[in-house]
Amino acid sequence: MKWILLSIVVAATTASDLLQSYQMKRGGEQSAGARGLMQLLRRISRNRYLILSIVCLAFSFFSFMALIQTAPLSFAVPASAGSFIVETILAKVLLKEHISARRGFGAFLVLCGIVLLAR
Repeated sequence: MKWILLSIVVAATTASDLLQSYQMKRGGEQSAGARGLMQLLRRISRNRYLILSIVCLAFSFFSFMALIQTAPLSFAVPASAGSFIVETILAKVLLKEHISARRGFGAFLVLCGIVLLAR
């Protein structure tokens, strides 16, 4: 059960982050002062990618809550870093971001840590 919950956490977190990044790149820079906060909230409420991102983030949160009920926190937190690896790969493939060798190696080290943790 812990692996299923972990997979849900990683997938939902990744989806949320990718949707946010996609929309922010698509929508351009946004700023909101004290007056513009309501206007910014209205813009967010009309944006399906940001709304879907928030739903994914909530799904990730509740899945993580279930995960820490079934697995030790010392497993759940480091293992959920698997989203960093998936996000790095998908940022390269879907968002066409440049991933430097250094950043790729860092994601590989995170993967090595997860493999060590899983044993």
